[in-house]
Amino acid sequence: MVEVTVTPERSLSDRRVRVRVRGLRPAQLVTLRAALTDEQGQDFQARAFFRADPGGEVDPGRQPALGGSYAGVCPMGLFWFLQPDRPFRRLLKKDVAGSPFLVRLQVFDGLQLAASPPEPPLASCQAERWFVGPGVRRLPVKEGRVRGALFLPPGAGPFPGVIDLFGGAGGLIEFRAGLLASRGFAVLALAFFGYDDLPSTMAQLDLGYFEEAAEMLLQHPKVRGPGLGVVGVSKGAEVALAMATFLPQVVATVWINGTASLHGNPLVYKDLFMPPIPYCVERVVFTELGAMDNSAVFDDPQDPAYSTSAIPTEKIRGKVLFVVGEADRSVNSKLFAQLAMARMPPGSCRLLSYPGAGHLIEPPGSPLCSMSSLRGSPRPLVWGGEAQPHAKAQEHSWQEIISFLQLHLGSVATGKL
Repeated sequence: MVEVTVTPERSLSDRRVRVRVRGLRPAQLVTLRAALTDEQGQDFQARAFFRADPGGEVDPGRQPALGGSYAGVCPMGLFWFLQPDRPFRRLLKKDVAGSPFLVRLQVFDGLQLAASPPEPPLASCQAERWFVGPGVRRLPVKEGRVRGALFLPPGAGPFPGVIDLFGGAGGLIEFRAGLLASRGFAVLALAFFGYDDLPSTMAQLDLGYFEEAAEMLLQHPKVRGPGLGVVGVSKGAEVALAMATFLPQVVATVWINGTASLHGNPLVYKDLFMPPIPYCVERVVFTELGAMDNSAVFDDPQDPAYSTSAIPTEKIRGKVLFVVGEADRSVNSKLFAQLAMARMPPGSCRLLSYPGAGHLIEPPGSPLCSMSSLRGSPRPLVWGGEAQPHAKAQEHSWQEIISFLQLHLGSVATGKL
């Protein structure tokens, strides 16, 4: 009798699981398929083709996939290489605390190439992929001007505090905050436009808002000071670098594929006004699929005319970890990381640069999204990246990010899921 299992059945989405198939004929050709439906009803799937070993088993952790969504040995390939059935969809968990992604794992006889295999599977099982661990609490935040969600680990605390920022999509994105809280950090997933009663678009980078958020987080009885960390990607990385530069509360910053200058929006803070480098939107290029490649819309940040737009990173007194995808098609993030680091004090920063990784470097378990629709954009955007190197970059960088935050904010105690 054929059986497919996943161990453990319930896990955090950034943790590895083991998939095994038993009861096959020796050398039997089979298709292993993973599929899930997100909260908007969009379907994602990955598949790989295997031949059973002499014992009638398939173990993707030790046997190479012959083809499909990937080839070669990749224990997590069925999860890492999930892709949408309809183009331009990004797999993004909304209800982080209330439910997991349910991944259906199926094994079919022979080579199944159709999106929906016509024959029933030989066996199936289900994996629960969670974004919060046991005991993690989510608390909505609406205090003063600050809007977001606070994730607190189980236990008495106090815990090291982190602010988590995303980019041009706006709104409130919480999945990374939930995973960080599951590692023992108190994490504020912070919205800064396009959410609740915040402005619908980002007209300016009001650093006072982020200072208010930092002070609010540090005043929480479950948060251990005196400093906190910030994690930001894309526009959120630009904000994070500005926070590290001007806010003394920020002592550890993770910058993921952002810029080192103000772009599109000025920065205002007390008596300070920093003008932005304007976007050269006329340089946008349409791909063969109709998506927009924005990589050329950023003007040369080294032009002396834009010197007042450069974030003065020489003022940073904390530590910064720069994470770069060298196949980023949204922004020349490696150039911006190098420009920021060139101005910083020796020993205050470190660069992780990944060939083949795209713009949206996320925790492992988030499949590559090389292009997707974005709220407010007239067309889908190209993010870049190649599936296998991007997946490896996510796994490596996530462990480095956790270690960096622990090193500079203090150790944490974590449970397991």
